[in-house]
Amino acid sequence: MTNGPFSMIMWAEAKWWNSRRRPHGRRGSVRGAQSGWLVLRRARVVPYALSSVTPGHCRNARWELRTLEMTRTQNSEGMSYLEARDKAETAVIADTDHGGRHRKASPMPSLVVRLYVIMLACMKSYTRSLPALRRKLGSSRRSRTSRTGVVVVCAAAITAAVIAAVSIVHGNSAHGSLNNPAVLPPSDSRPMPGSYIGVYAAGVPQSYAGIRTFSAITGVKPGVAVYYSGWLEPFQSQFAATVVREHAVPLVQIDPTGINLEAIASGRYDSYLRSYAYAVKKFGRQVILSFGHEMNGSWYSWGSGQTPPAVFVAAWRHIVTVFRAIGARNVIWLWTINIVGCRCQRESPGRWWPGGSYVDWVGIDGYYYKPSWKFAPLFGPTIKAVRALTLDPILISETAAPASTQPSKIPDLFAGIRAYGLLGFVWFDVNRHKDWRISSRAASAAFRQGAATLRRSAP
Repeated sequence: MTNGPFSMIMWAEAKWWNSRRRPHGRRGSVRGAQSGWLVLRRARVVPYALSSVTPGHCRNARWELRTLEMTRTQNSEGMSYLEARDKAETAVIADTDHGGRHRKASPMPSLVVRLYVIMLACMKSYTRSLPALRRKLGSSRRSRTSRTGVVVVCAAAITAAVIAAVSIVHGNSAHGSLNNPAVLPPSDSRPMPGSYIGVYAAGVPQSYAGIRTFSAITGVKPGVAVYYSGWLEPFQSQFAATVVREHAVPLVQIDPTGINLEAIASGRYDSYLRSYAYAVKKFGRQVILSFGHEMNGSWYSWGSGQTPPAVFVAAWRHIVTVFRAIGARNVIWLWTINIVGCRCQRESPGRWWPGGSYVDWVGIDGYYYKPSWKFAPLFGPTIKAVRALTLDPILISETAAPASTQPSKIPDLFAGIRAYGLLGFVWFDVNRHKDWRISSRAASAAFRQGAATLRRSAP
């Protein structure tokens, strides 16, 4: 048997189980629990911090708790601890899917494990002070002292359970909203399709007023707020804080206009990158970062025909490596390309792919320039090209339609997101090259209806 939280749990279980009487009058057998405590004492293990037991330990937690439950409920049948452990392990293995990955972990096993550890701390404190109390109070008061200790343990356990349950419910409510995710899902879990409706509006990041105006017109509160950042510009932490207060996630498109990407890859700009990474790490909440978007097009200095794809890949990898070395683990890396398949200067994105270990999400930019264009022919070929590279989640990171076609194109956009199982999209709500802003009642109604439909269809 191993040391650690399991041994502590078994010790707490032993104390509790051995202190109560079975209905038929004999004490419960705690051989397995006591042996676990002896292992813990021999190893002199310092109890783990409560935060060390997280939902990420779901399998181990379920294994331990089922062992305890089976040991307790089936003691009268003579089941040993090892038999209970084997049965519990079999039950946990059966609770996994065929692909070898666990289903979404429930926070309850972790909650119960933490509760047991809290009970352990209370019990240890109580048992250490009990001899002194007995000497002072005398044998006539032992019974009352024992009852007082049990009350203290129970009160501490209930209080911890309530606090943990409230935090879990609060966390789930933050993640459960379709359009208002305060934080992104953990990096080891896949976000659900249709989870994000974002916007880029005029005035950001200096002001959030444009996004609020968009929300008032459409009746939809964005879950992603985008701004574009020039190279050597610092991370806009104040704007990011406002985004989080509005229950959204900041998405930063970093554009290295006029910068030699070979210099980035060689480390010449590492001081800037480290400063940016430290600022993002200090911010503490999830941030979506993209570098050199639409690189498969020819209109940017880092794009096709102006910078070799291999140089772009080297720069991308170097940036990600610097951030990870700093410990900025709250970054979602969004590799953003332009649509392919149209008759223009846009290449298939494969040559710019930096590798799955350097990318979390894929962004695709594309607009309904022509009235006849629909989602499938507009985005379908690019989605197919991306799927040949990776199965990472896809976000339509820029899209819009001219005002005259918005009432028909907006429903098509929402339908395409659902049909292809994409994360969502970012609406480009500015007057640039064309007036993409949503302003008419028909377009606003279509946007509101599309968001409601996406919410109902989300898994």
